[in-house]
Amino acid sequence: MRPILMKGHERPLTYLKYNKDGDLLFSCAKDHTPTVWFADNGERLGTYRGHNGAVWCCDVSRDSMTLITGSADQTAKLWNVETGAQLFTFNFDSPARSVDFAVGDKLAVITTDPFMELNSAIHVKRIARDPADQGGESVLILKGPQGRINRAVWGPLNRTIISAGEDAIVRIWDTETGKLLKESDKETGHKKTITSLAKAADGSHFLTGSLDKSAKLWDARTLELIKTYVTERPVNAVTMSPLLDHVVLGGGQDASAVTTTDHRAGKFEAKFFDKILQEEIGGVKGHFGPINALAFNPDGKRYGFLLLQINVS
Repeated sequence: MRPILMKGHERPLTYLKYNKDGDLLFSCAKDHTPTVWFADNGERLGTYRGHNGAVWCCDVSRDSMTLITGSADQTAKLWNVETGAQLFTFNFDSPARSVDFAVGDKLAVITTDPFMELNSAIHVKRIARDPADQGGESVLILKGPQGRINRAVWGPLNRTIISAGEDAIVRIWDTETGKLLKESDKETGHKKTITSLAKAADGSHFLTGSLDKSAKLWDARTLELIKTYVTERPVNAVTMSPLLDHVVLGGGQDASAVTTTDHRAGKFEAKFFDKILQEEIGGVKGHFGPINALAFNPDGKRYGFLLLQINVS
């Protein structure tokens, strides 16, 4: 495996996202500036300047023309991928934590954090084809749980929204009525904060990672628990190979203890598991701090984590 080291961010990374074609890699960080890279060689193509806080999440449209980002500055922004121009800003009363385009890119789901007297919330926004026609009103607003929602994504055929966060519960919501349809079982589900959520390429199932040192595979329609992957470290990021039956988990101990810990003891490597057998099959070392972000290239032959991209072939 040949790693490509990508240097550019000044603060820890928070999220990674490949475009559909796999030739571009978008990264978000606490340094306020989302960045786009050539996936083949790690060359930095450009940055998206305009946020005034940590950028927690991003997504890119299917045609790779529009980027959406969510930030601690209480905004989510739409950008022109090619020029870096801001197209529109959605304003909220609390930090925007998670963003996800629906299939077809006509809708986006954005989650906001609890803040002051406000609960967490899930906002559905309509995305106009022409930026001049873009509006800020919400098509649907779902009142979330007491804790923070760390990830919310669209379910099959855009009929549901799947959310997970601090209260360790996975929820499925109806996008037409806003009704809560299903909740994960507390006995078989996660026991601590769910930090990450990644969908399979076909959208039929999804993977969650948690501070309880496990990742779980769920059916996207029924919320049936399919598999559980147990590791010896808190899980901050998860991803699945679109090509092979591989699951990748990344994490490590809390950042507060990193400075006093040898990197080998901190368990900072990315771990590979057999998706079916649930057994650990390998790992990739190279980091001196917790892994906060993971993403597989759509071709299944490369994946990115933190500041590294690894060529698997």
